[in-house]
Amino acid sequence: MRLHRASGPYHGRVTLDAPTAPTLRRLVAGNIAAGIEDLGGRPAMLVRSVSDVRRGALSPDDGETMTQAASVASALRIPFVLVLSSSGADVSGGVASLHGWGRAARAVSACSGVVPVVVVVSGPALSGPALLLGLADIVVMTGDSYAFVSGPAMVADFTGVTIGVRQLGGSAIHARSSGLCAIEAASTDQAMEHVAHLLSLLPAHTDELPPRAPSGASVPGQVLRSVIPDRATSSYDVRKVAAALADDGDVTELWPRWSPQLVTGLARIDGRTVGFVANQSQALAGTLDIAASQKGARFVRFCDAFNVPLVTLVDTPGFLPGKDLEWRGMIRHGAELAFAYAEATVPRICVILRKSFGGAYIVMDSKGLGNDLCFAWPGAEIAVMGAEGAVQILYRRADPEERAGLQADYSDRFLTPYQAAERGFVDAVIDPADTRVVVSEALDVLSTRREALPGRKHTVGPM
Repeated sequence: MRLHRASGPYHGRVTLDAPTAPTLRRLVAGNIAAGIEDLGGRPAMLVRSVSDVRRGALSPDDGETMTQAASVASALRIPFVLVLSSSGADVSGGVASLHGWGRAARAVSACSGVVPVVVVVSGPALSGPALLLGLADIVVMTGDSYAFVSGPAMVADFTGVTIGVRQLGGSAIHARSSGLCAIEAASTDQAMEHVAHLLSLLPAHTDELPPRAPSGASVPGQVLRSVIPDRATSSYDVRKVAAALADDGDVTELWPRWSPQLVTGLARIDGRTVGFVANQSQALAGTLDIAASQKGARFVRFCDAFNVPLVTLVDTPGFLPGKDLEWRGMIRHGAELAFAYAEATVPRICVILRKSFGGAYIVMDSKGLGNDLCFAWPGAEIAVMGAEGAVQILYRRADPEERAGLQADYSDRFLTPYQAAERGFVDAVIDPADTRVVVSEALDVLSTRREALPGRKHTVGPM
């Protein structure tokens, strides 16, 4: 067993002395420049395509430059930021170009979970080097950028479909459909502002906690008493709940257009960085599907890697039903979210806002998965399913006139949060207006929480 230090990060690794490494202040080779610069108030390894050859092919030397830069970032425990614009590996370099970018991919992979890895796509990102985007923790794309492995010509040759570069791999496509783009930016300068802000919320490496800032202003808690509509089938914007909990109402949402029924974002509560995971009832009633499960699982693992406590806001009727979803692996991908939460060692606070039914109750950081504290609003409904579905199963022979009464009786007896609280599945039923105060106090209590980790090479989770 590896044990947590009382004053160290949540996951229990101790800070290791970085191996001797050259201080890479400035290195330029071919189409790539690398150096240590200040981003978000701290040093970071910044690697970028040289502007005057921004659409040039990347040579074996460029791959070696990136390999060295990633190795130094890992050794010095500073964030690794890549600003990429390239037409792909240099054909004239032959297999050496591929070898160089393979080495770069290995070096960037070695940074994963050790230091934050952020990629900004400021132009084209094509062929093999485009795969580096998939290795990043967060990808920011400018409006004129595009990325793909196989271009429009190859797509047309193999499928007969004619398509343009923007329709195939533009920033809008990756933000909405593929889930690659976490943030869209109007320009490279704006993208770098986003990067600096993100790094200001995160630790420089996995063996330290996120920096704490002075506590910001808060939205009056009373607004949360009216955020849930009276009608159970009406929707609302859960981002308003997250904003009411966050300092200055500021939440940096990641992947907002991909699987919008699940909201993921970074914010601060009383100066502490937290990660929000929230069901969005405005999209598919907040149901979970494959993309939502993947999005949530990746964000939970990202927060856990960099010691960011998780605040989960639950309002979901369950998993989205569908033949195609089941055939594409709903079981396997749904388990990704459960696995990510179960494996996380950071403080985890769950707040059930309205509905929490079935399998979705389990995977949205339930007490069974090991959350530290679970709170519920008074109107929350927690059960295997809603009243209508339960009555259809339990009283299938009942007359239609009787079912309304049976549904009301079922709701009164089984759907209230007090039933779950009596059994220990909910720690407290709270006034919505007190949610920020309760969550903040919970974060204070859990700030010294530590957990023992079993010794193993790595987990083999669902993918």
